[in-house]
Amino acid sequence: MRCCRILPITSKRPNVRSKALKRFFSWLPRGFATLLFLATVATVGAAPAKRPNILFLFADDQRADTIGAWGNSHIKTPNLDKLVASGFSFQGNYIFGGNNGAVCMPSRAMLMSGKNWFHIDVKTLAGVKLMPELLGERGYVTYGVGKWHNGEESWLRGFQQGKTVMFGGMANHLKVPVRDLGPDGKLTPVRTGEKFSSELFADSAIEFLKKQDGKKPFFAYVAFTAPHDPRMPPSPQREYYYENKPPLPANFAAQFPFDNGHMTNCRDENLAAWPRTESVIRDQLAEYYGMITHLDGQIGRILQALKETGLADNTIIIYSADNGLALGSHGLMGKQNVFEHSMRVPLIVVGPGIPAGKSTRAFTYLLDVFPTVCDVTGITGPADLEGESLRPLWEGKKQKIRDSVFFPFLKVQRAVRDERWKLIAYPKAGVLQLFDVQNDPDEMHNLIDAPEHKAETKRLLKLMKEWQAKCGDTVKVPEKNRAYTPIDLTGRKRTPDEFQPDWIVKKYF
Repeated sequence: MRCCRILPITSKRPNVRSKALKRFFSWLPRGFATLLFLATVATVGAAPAKRPNILFLFADDQRADTIGAWGNSHIKTPNLDKLVASGFSFQGNYIFGGNNGAVCMPSRAMLMSGKNWFHIDVKTLAGVKLMPELLGERGYVTYGVGKWHNGEESWLRGFQQGKTVMFGGMANHLKVPVRDLGPDGKLTPVRTGEKFSSELFADSAIEFLKKQDGKKPFFAYVAFTAPHDPRMPPSPQREYYYENKPPLPANFAAQFPFDNGHMTNCRDENLAAWPRTESVIRDQLAEYYGMITHLDGQIGRILQALKETGLADNTIIIYSADNGLALGSHGLMGKQNVFEHSMRVPLIVVGPGIPAGKSTRAFTYLLDVFPTVCDVTGITGPADLEGESLRPLWEGKKQKIRDSVFFPFLKVQRAVRDERWKLIAYPKAGVLQLFDVQNDPDEMHNLIDAPEHKAETKRLLKLMKEWQAKCGDTVKVPEKNRAYTPIDLTGRKRTPDEFQPDWIVKKYF
């Protein structure tokens, strides 16, 4: 684990005590007195460094291309746009795949542990030091709000305080089952949230911020369940986007052409009929955008409360999400794939010492957040963290911290990419895909059979195997592309899950 750099402490002028010390030392030999005086002032006259608060705002299922300030002119995200303008954007930020169809479970486990999913129990996080747990041990007040998908025991290890915590993967946004941490250190019985999820969690975050007196630094983790489905935004946001429908994604397709290993047994893919139609996808995108815009409003409330409490100047704000989503891209609906739209997620960092309005496209992972938080708080992290601190990127000391990224999903998909090329392997289907993502960012043109690119395929296969060896991944990937067996799911029977409200069931099922 890399050591965290601690900034020097300085004092503007000696205080009364230092002046008295100066007179006391005046009888000593000049050189010795000077040295002794400076050492004493450094010890007595300087105030201890004030450690920054950490406010972590975490979205659920948000694609990286759904922020206005990042180039999407069809969505309204004024508060996220303000974060972009006042902080540093990591536009090449990814999750490290996942070993569960509920990708948010491993993603959140990797965030909290700073380790990839091959090396942790993503369901319980047993036996690993958690980011809030470590901060709590080093004097931080730790507070948890919202979704926690990795078991009650790990949450209790991580947080000293908490309210409206949802254990699990999803819920109807108007019927969220939540629990509080009681004064006895035990979780209260489950109750149903009385407001829309994003408002409910924002209320709890604001309540916590208003109680802080600044005597101890805090780590506040606010994990929303939006924009995860059910995509049921409040009426104002829903109606706005019905009237101003987002366009289809450039890589929209009616169906994915073959079985990628997680289609017919996937709840997410079940949320729209096959073939996908323009009208259904545009309506679902409208609802998805409505969820994000409503979430953005609640983030604005939290940021305003932070400002009003006077805590903003010493608080580092981190905004991110646990995974992306297809929503019509490549004929898919969910996050159970290794395309850019599902692996790339927002990451914005704002706070003292962080340049405003700057960005990088360097490859970063969500699991880099843990060592980054250690770095900015001056805390030495666990020696086995697998992420890297992102601080050198915003300080301009490094242009990148890795040359490539790897996306393993279950045993059915593997991908590796560098700045220009991306190779996707489907071990079950025996299929390979090669994309020039520099010139084809939407991954629309598969170049795997182009003779002029054989060398790139060979190089990327080698790179993928190097990543596998590093991670302990034993899945055998195909060496050569095999013609796929076409799949057509037209008319396939679908059943809604228990969380979808009646109007969504009626509309889409």
